[in-house]
Amino acid sequence: MKKRFLVVNVNWLGDVVFSTPIFRAIKEHDPDCHLACLAVPRVKEVLECCPFLDEVILYDERGKDRGLFPKLRLIWQLRTGKFDAVFLLHRSWTRSLLVFLAGIPRRVGYPDKGRGWLLTDRISRSLRPMHRSDQYLKIIEDFGIAVRDRHYQLNVDETAKMAVQSILRQQQITDRERLIVIHPGGNWDLKRWPVAHYRDLISQLTAESYFVILTGAKKEQTLVEQIVKDLPQSPLVLTGKISLKETIALMQQAKLVISGDSGPLHLASAVGTRTIGIFGPTRPELTGARGMGEATVLQRDVGCNRASCYYLDCPDNVCMQAIKPADVLMQVRKFVGQQARSNV
Repeated sequence: MKKRFLVVNVNWLGDVVFSTPIFRAIKEHDPDCHLACLAVPRVKEVLECCPFLDEVILYDERGKDRGLFPKLRLIWQLRTGKFDAVFLLHRSWTRSLLVFLAGIPRRVGYPDKGRGWLLTDRISRSLRPMHRSDQYLKIIEDFGIAVRDRHYQLNVDETAKMAVQSILRQQQITDRERLIVIHPGGNWDLKRWPVAHYRDLISQLTAESYFVILTGAKKEQTLVEQIVKDLPQSPLVLTGKISLKETIALMQQAKLVISGDSGPLHLASAVGTRTIGIFGPTRPELTGARGMGEATVLQRDVGCNRASCYYLDCPDNVCMQAIKPADVLMQVRKFVGQQARSNV
C-alpha cells in the first residue's frame, strides 16, 4: 500500500524555502508515496512551485481556522487522510496536538514547548550551530530518511512566467544580461539596508545602463517610495503589484538579485539565479542562500559582540550601515566582468 506522509511546515517565506529539500529527500526515499504539506496560506504559492509535493493543506490559524469548529474540521481531514507519519517542522504546540488528535501513528519532531508527550519520535537538537535547513533535515534523517542533496529547488509556474515576460516586453527590456532585481524589504527593520544606500546603489546601476526592478509586498510600498523618490532615473517598481509566483518567475529572468537576509533572496537562489546577500545581524552560515544559484554574501565585522544578535532595539544598525553601495557595486561589476569573459 502506498505510504502517506505529512509535513507540518513553518510560517515564514524564507524558512519554507529552507524546508523544500525535505520533500525531495522523502520522494527519493519512497518515490510512490503521497506527500502532503500543512502550511499557512501566505506560503501556498511557494509550495505549489515545489516539484516534489502532491498536496498542500492550508491552515489559516489567524483567519478562518481560528475557532474550535474549524480545528475539528481540520482534525477530521487529517484523520481521513490516513497519514502514516507526520514530520513537524513547526514548533507549535497546537499543531502537535492537532496531528495527535488526528491519530497519525508516527509523529516526528523536536520536543519543544513541552510537547514531547505528543510525539512518538523525539528528535534531539544538535549541540553545534546548524543552518536552518539542516535543522529541518535532521528531523527526517533521524527518522531514517537519507538526504543526498541539500540544495533547495523551485519550479517556475508557466502562467506566471508568461505574465512576467509580458511585463518585460512592455518595458522594452530585451537584454536579460543587464536586468537586476532588488528586494529592499525584510521581516524586521534590523535586516534592512539603509534607504540612502539603496538610493546610491540604484543611481549608480542605472547610470551604468543596468535595468533595475524593485520588488516587495504591499506592506513595503512606503519603504520603496522612499527609495525611489526624486531619483534621476527611476527603476521599475513592482512592489505590491505582482503575485508571489510572478515574483519567483521574475527572479528567474533576472541576471542578478540583490537583497538582505529575506525570503526573496532564497526564492532567487532556488530558481538558479545569482544573488548578492547583504547581511548584518544574522549569520549567513545559519540562514544564507543554499539554492541552485551562486551566492555572494556581504557582511562586515563591526566589532559587535553579538554574533547573531536579534537585538531589535539596536539604536544605529551599524552592521548594515557598514556595507557601502560601492561594496555592492564592486560585486556587480565583478560578476558582469566574469560573465563577459566567459562569453568570449
